[in-house]
Amino acid sequence: MQTVETLNEGLKRAYTLTITAAEIDAKVDAEVKRVSPQIRMPGFRPGKVPANLVRKMHGPALTQEALNTSIQEGVQTLLSEQKLRPALQPQVSLDEGFEPGKDAVVKVELEVLPDVPAPAIEGIKLERLTVPADESAIDERIQQLASQNKRHEDAPEGHEAATGDLVVMDFAGKVAGVAFEGGTGEGMSIEIGSGRLIPGFEDQLVGIKKGDEKTIEVTFPEDYGVDTLKGKPATFDLKVTDVRVPAGETVADDEFAKALGLESLEQLRGILKDQAGQELNGLTRTHMKRKLLDQLAADHDFEVPPSMVEAEFNQIWAQLQHEATHEADPDAAMAELENEREDYRAIAVRRVRLGLLLSEIGQANGVEVSQQEMQRLILQAAQQYSPQDRERFIQYVQQEPMAAAQLRAPLYEDKVVDFLFDKAEITDREVTREELEAAIESEDGFASGTHVHNHDHDHDHDHAHGHDHDHAHDHDHGTEEAAAEPVKPKRKSTKKAEAADIEPAAADAEAAPAAPKKKAATKKAAKEEGVSDEAGEAAPKKKAAKKKADDAA
Repeated sequence: MQTVETLNEGLKRAYTLTITAAEIDAKVDAEVKRVSPQIRMPGFRPGKVPANLVRKMHGPALTQEALNTSIQEGVQTLLSEQKLRPALQPQVSLDEGFEPGKDAVVKVELEVLPDVPAPAIEGIKLERLTVPADESAIDERIQQLASQNKRHEDAPEGHEAATGDLVVMDFAGKVAGVAFEGGTGEGMSIEIGSGRLIPGFEDQLVGIKKGDEKTIEVTFPEDYGVDTLKGKPATFDLKVTDVRVPAGETVADDEFAKALGLESLEQLRGILKDQAGQELNGLTRTHMKRKLLDQLAADHDFEVPPSMVEAEFNQIWAQLQHEATHEADPDAAMAELENEREDYRAIAVRRVRLGLLLSEIGQANGVEVSQQEMQRLILQAAQQYSPQDRERFIQYVQQEPMAAAQLRAPLYEDKVVDFLFDKAEITDREVTREELEAAIESEDGFASGTHVHNHDHDHDHDHAHGHDHDHAHDHDHGTEEAAAEPVKPKRKSTKKAEAADIEPAAADAEAAPAAPKKKAATKKAAKEEGVSDEAGEAAPKKKAAKKKADDAA
């Protein structure tokens, strides 16, 4: 194989590879020898078909296979001999004039990763904002749980449901006479007046009795979370299976805790305290990570591959365009985005640079994701799929290096960040939760690469629910991570405020050749979820109880 460099400009490289006809023919001969024992042909014993007949029968397919193999091996040899680190997958094209029996001329175009200067990681100083435990907040949360879990008892025979009563029903929803996905359910309990269901639904339950069947008419809100249902009139066929009346105020005591599946009120308090601590630790980490990445970005400036920047920008831009279509005035939202296009391109540059920088720091200091950690990531990711698809997903990730890299990158990034935290000089300062949240919300702080874990799962949705449940949530499904604003805006921008936290692109060295796809999440989601990888489950012993407490909320 002959190699000729045709372009060496900045990070761009191009080469012409000439694979001789003799090299290709040698691979065809080797393949004929390999497959001949498996060939069956009338008049010949198994495995005794002459090589020339095998070549005559299967020559075109074998030649194509040999050509593909030669090109793949040629590109790998090129990368190895020239010590090239591709930013993204190289562009490989075969000369149009190729014919079997002739030399193959292959063009290879790529962008290489830059030589990242030795990262300056000494002398990093960070402030850790901490929030002391607030027992009164735990008390308030317990009271909220109690008020949300009112006790009800069987209603008298013939009782007509009123505000505050609990109605248990089966329902089947239709739009234009056609049932829609998620619009059918059984045994749903709803307290009249709770405001959980879409407007007008609960009002029509007043006066209903156990055993009644009724069809009600409602209209889905214009801002409903499912595009196909927004503003649509719908009917729900109801069958009331029970009506229950309030049985007095719920007292937050041991009996209440036991009703949630716990042993005592003290155990419930401990679970809520753990949750609050994990959430606050997550907010603390988010703020400190932002400041860390701000310092790294300020201290390092080097050329980044345009192709990686373009890939990052396209992901950010596609997400923002999708969100703009859900604004009250989509045209105005799109016009605002267009005015800020270059600011978001600067975000993409920053993402790529921070990702390469963290990768360099990780490699230089032996940071790695273990096989055990990788297996745990794969199993966790597989949970979002149906049981029959999980095994296929696991096999896909195990066979596709880039899919594995996409899973690995966020964890690798966090491990590098933890390494830098250990190296940094950290001072603590106590603040209120409000002050910590304000610091995170501050537009001055949007220069970070912090990523947000706003996990999106495939739930069975109950379309009867309103703004606090299921499809009525004000969010876009599939949205997980957001871009951050690296430049202080000239004015307040709702879109930029929502594009809160930008994750460094491809922090994992193995992920660097193709920046993992990332999605957007709002700052509100960051606040609600705690934005922390450290905010894990409660102790295994409490796990089931914790879930019940969460469900009760």
